[in-house]
Amino acid sequence: MNFMDLLRMSGSNLRRRKLRTFLTVLGVIIGTTSIVVMISLGLGMQQALYRQVEQSGGLTAVTVRGKSVGESMIYYGETGDDDDVRYIDDELIEKLGQLEHVQSSFPQYEMSALFLKGQYEGYVSLIAMPREALLEQNIPLRPGGEVPKGDGPLEFIYGNMLPQSFYEKATGKGYWETGELPDIDFEKDSMFLILDQDAYYNSKDTGGGNGGNMSGSESGTSSAPRTAQKHVVKASGVVEGGPDDYNEFCYRAYCDINVLKQVLKREFSGRVIPGQPATQSGKPYRDFFYSAAQVKVDDIDNVESVAEEIRQMGYTVDTNAEFLKSMQKEFAMVQAVLGGIGAISLFVAAIGIANTMMMSIYERTKEIGVIKVLGCSLKNIKQMFLVEAASIGLIGGIIGNLLSFLLSFLINMATGHGAVMGFDGDISYIPWWLALVSMAFAMFVGITAGYFPAKRAMNLSPLAAIRGE
Repeated sequence: MNFMDLLRMSGSNLRRRKLRTFLTVLGVIIGTTSIVVMISLGLGMQQALYRQVEQSGGLTAVTVRGKSVGESMIYYGETGDDDDVRYIDDELIEKLGQLEHVQSSFPQYEMSALFLKGQYEGYVSLIAMPREALLEQNIPLRPGGEVPKGDGPLEFIYGNMLPQSFYEKATGKGYWETGELPDIDFEKDSMFLILDQDAYYNSKDTGGGNGGNMSGSESGTSSAPRTAQKHVVKASGVVEGGPDDYNEFCYRAYCDINVLKQVLKREFSGRVIPGQPATQSGKPYRDFFYSAAQVKVDDIDNVESVAEEIRQMGYTVDTNAEFLKSMQKEFAMVQAVLGGIGAISLFVAAIGIANTMMMSIYERTKEIGVIKVLGCSLKNIKQMFLVEAASIGLIGGIIGNLLSFLLSFLINMATGHGAVMGFDGDISYIPWWLALVSMAFAMFVGITAGYFPAKRAMNLSPLAAIRGE
């Protein structure tokens, strides 16, 4: 009996018992779908992590932090503000750039600012970096947008979800209370930028005017409130995506650090810039200190040595490689748990395949006896039952994968391609290898479940089988 004869007989036997075959295949479909969809969720989160790491500079990026400066709206954990930790200044940036295996080093400054437009105002987290560093961030911009130039007026890249941070000044209600976005065209409209927020609110509390483009100096007597300067700013670009499309850059505004420094020093001339340290006498330092330094290493194998050298200099260091390794361990555990849940369904399906094969043997006892008497080898009988079991597994695996792709598509659509869950990209991801492996695994489960029924068929006595009822 050749292989084609085996296929023909196995197919004929499966078609004779359509309902039983359908129910058995259905169990494999459910099991395969469960495994693929469960694992795809873990893979989707892992892909989102890879995109985040890539957007943050890749695996060769090193973030250096010293004593806290600026007014970041994001908590980064303890940086150790003690005497052993130093500030990050231009001298350190230059020194970092001269370290072995370091390709580039750039300063980064983070602060909170207030934007005003008509009846709306909003607190925004500003990220200031040199133009070269902003270009390396690969920020996806809407058509017509560009990275701010370092020699012009103060311009910003606005995150696509920043409109959610604005609210009505009169009512204090914003998007999260009303469900409506502000009537602002972030790509074209000019806005007022308030850097001296204390002066702005103090003048409002005392009934002072806010006047646009004021100098910020004391007016008249020493008791008069200082007037906050309003800087007219425009967008150089807006991050690609809608107001609900989450990504790495969606909630922040980005600008050139050199232009921002000039504006800050001009407005706070002789005074301490908010977020900057002061001397014991309360005066500002001559140097400008940064929130962090971004270092690019030439090769991932040199990241740890460079990071350790910077730590020895008295700074806190975070690397994407360390972050990725820790997250990969967590994702491996998540995928194992999700895959295990799906595997239970396939295990139940395996029991169904074994039961179907055993029932088939009892129903085909005389048929088995006849083909044995006619000279069919025991090997062929075993192969016939294994082919039937493998066919059930393969059919269930194929249909299960098709259903998995459909469910994956629906999950991604329902979650706004990850935006609802806070992910940048699809939350469910099925690579081609997962589809192939799942089909092969379904076949393996079928063959394994059909092995012992096949052995039983081989051991049947031909004469007993023919006489049996």
